Amino acid sequence: MIMAFKYQVFLCPRPKDLLLISYNHIDTIRELVKETPVALNQVEEAHRKIIEVYTSLSEGEFQLLRQTLLIFLQDSHIRVSLFMKNKVQNPNGRFVLSTSGPVPHGIEVPGLIRMFDDKGKEVTRSEFPTGGSYTSPIREGSFELHGDRVIRLGLNMYTVNHPEETHTSKAAPVKADDTPNLLAKEELNQLARLMGSMKSESTPKSEPGFRINLFTTDEEEEEEEARTAGGAGEPLFGVINIQAMQDEQFATQLAQIAGQFADEGEQSDNPGSSSNKGDDLLDMMDQL
Repeated sequence: MIMAFKYQVFLCPRPKDLLLISYNHIDTIRELVKETPVALNQVEEAHRKIIEVYTSLSEGEFQLLRQTLLIFLQDSHIRVSLFMKNKVQNPNGRFVLSTSGPVPHGIEVPGLIRMFDDKGKEVTRSEFPTGGSYTSPIREGSFELHGDRVIRLGLNMYTVNHPEETHTSKAAPVKADDTPNLLAKEELNQLARLMGSMKSESTPKSEPGFRINLFTTDEEEEEEEARTAGGAGEPLFGVINIQAMQDEQFATQLAQIAGQFADEGEQSDNPGSSSNKGDDLLDMMDQL
């Protein structure tokens, strides 16, 4: 679950909120062991020690701690099905930064520029587009031993409600498409031609064929086509054309090989050849 840890640190609103994420973890552990007094006392004592040690840290120290963790995890891009389902992770394994929602506590909503004179008096005010729909910050979570942490990071990811799921409309049921897959037919025909079991006369003239694209993405293929359009540049990748028509010589060789297998099968079925099976087995053991 290293990606879950990275996700929580990455989306932490403020560096100091790392404590709130840790407190959410501790609150969950406390709930699990509430029926065991000895374990509950140990969790309470550990929580008090964390408050004693980390509450006195400055904002800069929390930022250094958060930055160090992210640098350590920067090369981890493991795709998690839950994150991709909730649209918080891209197919390349990188997380998605939201451009909407409440800003961190103590931060003003972006979009306003204020100019001050040398006496500290506001003289002009202008606005700029933020590219998102930000709202006012919510109340700050509790840093005490017990209380509402407000922040949802650090809770069970499988039970937390995700906004992107609540606003998804139910799509109408899609009817099954019974149309034959022409591409699959072309692939089978190509395989048959390569095996020499389809003659060139049986190939329709209007048959379009198909291409095998080995580019990573469609964008790379489009960039390559745009770069080499009109002979402007040399292609970085070669194109291999496969003419899978039946070759008479090749078909004859295949028939000879198939005939040899058939002859060997007939000999093995012949009762008279059973006396040689023991000798053949001894010869094989001698060779080993």
